[in-house]
This record gives sequence, structure tokens and C-alpha cells, in this order.
Amino acid sequence: MQEAPRALRLHIGLFGRRNVGKSSLLNALSGQNAALVSPTPGTTTDPVEKVMEMPPLGPVVFVDTAGLDDAGELGRLRVERSLQALARVDVALLITDGPWGTAEEDAVRLLRARHIPFMVVCNKADTDADLPEGMAATLQDSPCIRASALSGQGLDAIRKALADLAGRAADSAQAAPLLADLLPSQGLALLVTPIDTGAPRGRLIMPQVQAIRDCLDNGRLCMVVTEARLSAALASLGKAPDLLVCDSQVVQAVAHAIPQSLPMTTFSILMARLKGDLSALVRGAAALTRLAPGDAVLIQEACSHHPQKDDIGRVKLPRLLEKLAGGPLRFSWHGGRDFSAYDADCKAIVHCGGCVMTRRQMLVRQGAAAESCIPMTNYGLAISLAQGVLRRALQPFPYALRAFEEAESLTASHERFMMEELKK
Repeated sequence: MQEAPRALRLHIGLFGRRNVGKSSLLNALSGQNAALVSPTPGTTTDPVEKVMEMPPLGPVVFVDTAGLDDAGELGRLRVERSLQALARVDVALLITDGPWGTAEEDAVRLLRARHIPFMVVCNKADTDADLPEGMAATLQDSPCIRASALSGQGLDAIRKALADLAGRAADSAQAAPLLADLLPSQGLALLVTPIDTGAPRGRLIMPQVQAIRDCLDNGRLCMVVTEARLSAALASLGKAPDLLVCDSQVVQAVAHAIPQSLPMTTFSILMARLKGDLSALVRGAAALTRLAPGDAVLIQEACSHHPQKDDIGRVKLPRLLEKLAGGPLRFSWHGGRDFSAYDADCKAIVHCGGCVMTRRQMLVRQGAAAESCIPMTNYGLAISLAQGVLRRALQPFPYALRAFEEAESLTASHERFMMEELKK
């Protein structure tokens, strides 16, 4: 892994009408022909991601979108896809080459509603056109920069403004370290990492790599073993580790094999805290105890992959949840970065750990589930619950354990009432 993963990169969206120069500006900012440019309106038809390094921001992902004024039935669908991209950007550039009207006003409204820091770029400034009327009143405190992708005017100012916006985005989506704050200075984490088909030869899965790097970055110690070597690892240490972290698939066996005094959790629960609202996700896990045969459950993944033998999302989780519910459930699966809405018939959403998503992207999905009054949890929390060890795995997070125990005591009707109140 020589490059920063997408999930750790700042996502920058480019929005605006057709032919205002979004792709040209992307090429100018990146210093490369990253996007196809044509004078024909509508050249960009779907959101396109471009991964690159851009000083002074470092690793970023640009999301180039179709025009917000596209026409016709196909154009309407393209606009919808562009607006869906708002769910996966941290900051945005709203680009205009002169006109300022309904498309721009609607975009500003959506960006503010979703708390996405943004700037307006008046592109093609080499034409010396006046700034659009009505812009100042709408923008308030959002920056407006005159630029030209053709001449290079204003590009440095855009980069500087992007750095400022990135700071605001980070402040609004602060996350705790992955695990370093759970360890004392010079503390030791014992990482139990099964080697299976999910980890091809020579590689570990993303949460395991991130845990190792978090220990290195924060001056903590870590030991990495498979579950078969757990007892030997514990015996070789002069004292017990300060924290044990294991894969969700072996959490039950590990919990029974170690002393009760040894704090433990799972990689998936660490990712739930890093990427989303852990308290809300554990309340979603508690709701799984109220599933009844015939209920609809959505299994959602952030990436698309070919199902493997004994796949977690398509085989293991459904088997565990049906055992918990006491009968067959109606499962549906959705994979990928985009989604439009959740089906009101759904009784629960079980999301993957989100290792390929940013924190903002996961929080957007949690918010959409809350608006639909559907409990959401993640794979690791659901597996630990179904195997009867969730309380043990939540002990390093007392606030989350309290949230789980409070939610577990709710009746289903009271839970829905509470979710409606939270939605208000």
C-alpha cells in the first residue's frame, strides 16, 4: 500500500451548469489531462472520480459531475446523479462562467443544508465579465474567486481556499484515533488477524493495516498474531496487553479464550467509531434483538465485490440474524458508493465496516437511515451481538455500552417513537 487509500483522502466536488469549465478547471488545478474536455455541452455524463496529489492539500479525490442544467429525461437523470455525489464530498467548488440563477441558488441551498464547505469559482475570468448579479447576497461568508483555467489566473487562490475549506470540513467531522487513545503511553495492543480468503497472499485487510499504522504513528506497541497463535502470544508476554483487538469472525472464540480482565474489542467496532456515530450504531444493534420472522433487512456494503464462499454479507450474517430472529428474514443487498433512499418497509440496515468510505460518507448514510426511522448498525456489531459477546466487546467504550443497554430495554413501539423524536 504505497498510496493513500481513497477513504483517507479529501473528496472535492465540482458542480455547475454544463460547459462552465468544470473539467478544464480540474485539469488546470491538477496539472494533468485528468478529465475529457470538449466545447460540446454535456461531455461529462456521470460523476467521475480522479485520484491525485495536489499541494498543499496532499492526497485528494476530485469528483467531476455532469451539468446541473442538463435537459430532457436523460438530462434529469444525470442531474440526479450529480446531486447524489454530494453525499460523498467533503468540500465543493460551485463553478459559473457568468449566469447566476436557479441552478446555482439550488446548489448553494443543498450545500448549506448538508453542511458542506464550499466556494464559488467564476471561471473564464479572462473575459472580464462582471460578477453575476445576486451572487453576493446568496454567498454570505463563502469565498468567491475569479479564475481562468485557460490562463491560470486564480488557481493558487483556489488551492489556498481549498486548504481553508478542508480545515473547516475536518473540524465538522472530527473522529477519535482508531485505537491509540485506548492505550496508555507505550501501551501494547494485541491484534488477532485471521488469514482467510478476504486477505490475499502478502496483504492484510484495510482495518488491520490502519490499526498497525495508528500504533506506529502514536508511539504505541502492537503484536500481530493469528487466532491459532493467541495462547502462545499471551504466554510469551511479560504482562497482559493493554487491549486485544480481533476480527469479528473469531470474536466469540477469542472472548472465551482470554481472561475477563483483558479489555477487548473488534476491528469492526473500532471502524464504527472512526467512521460513524458509534452510539447510534450500537442502538441499531440493539434493535436487531426485536427482529421477527418475515421482517425485511438490508445488507449494505460500501464497495462492490464478487461474493465469496461463505461470504460475510450474503451467507454468514443472514444465517446469524435468522437464528437471532427465530425464523426466515427477507434480505436485500446493496453495494457501491451511491444510494438514493431507504425502503420504508426495511426493519434494519446492517452496513459493512466502511473501510473504503470517509467519515462524512458514513455519517450521511446514518443520517438517511435516521430520517427514515430505520435502525442501522454494522457487520461487526451485529456479529458480536448474535454471538452473545457484544457487551464484552463494548467495554472499552463505556458510553457506547450504556447506549446499547438503554436501547436494548426499549420496546419496538417506544423505539420508533424515540427515533421520530430524534428525527424532529
